[in-house]
Amino acid sequence: MRSEAMPSGLSPLNFLTVEEYLKLEQDGEIRHEYVAGQVYAMAGSSREHNLIAGNIFALLRPHLRGGSCRAFVSDMKVEIKTSSQTDFFYYPDVVVTCNPQDKERYFLSSPCLVIEILSPSTQATDKREKRINYQTIESLQEYVLISQNEMKVEVYRRDNNDNWTVETLDKDDDLQLDSVGLTLTMADIYEDVFSF
Repeated sequence: MRSEAMPSGLSPLNFLTVEEYLKLEQDGEIRHEYVAGQVYAMAGSSREHNLIAGNIFALLRPHLRGGSCRAFVSDMKVEIKTSSQTDFFYYPDVVVTCNPQDKERYFLSSPCLVIEILSPSTQATDKREKRINYQTIESLQEYVLISQNEMKVEVYRRDNNDNWTVETLDKDDDLQLDSVGLTLTMADIYEDVFSF
């Protein structure tokens, strides 16, 4: 969840280099996303948000065990370098990389799956800015947006022709994560959030 608060001592007109930002994140207590030189503090998340992220991670982790893929939850950044040489660093709610070269300690560069849990304050950013930027990552196969207020999931998938399709799921559908070979039911995703 992003808020407009700036780190202490910075104004919106201050731009940080990637190196300055990474040092700020390593030394600071508050997480920030990096958008083309500007940083935005991350706000706390709701109970529902945490339950959904935990439910998904709890199923991904054992599914991926023993293979080359690794799942991370909420505190791992994803680096995006666009064709215009603009840098972005986002904190997805859940992210998976299967690239053995993706070994930076504090961020990933080659995710195959990114999952964001929508909240009223971040929904527009997740659906537009972040989606567009994430889709520039060559390795990304799926970008999943999960509502925390209703049983609704949007799945953006890259096809064999490098085009993106979108599928909207509701309470009677299953979420097929082709990038990692795992199917989640809505009961899996929304356990302890909604009654079934």
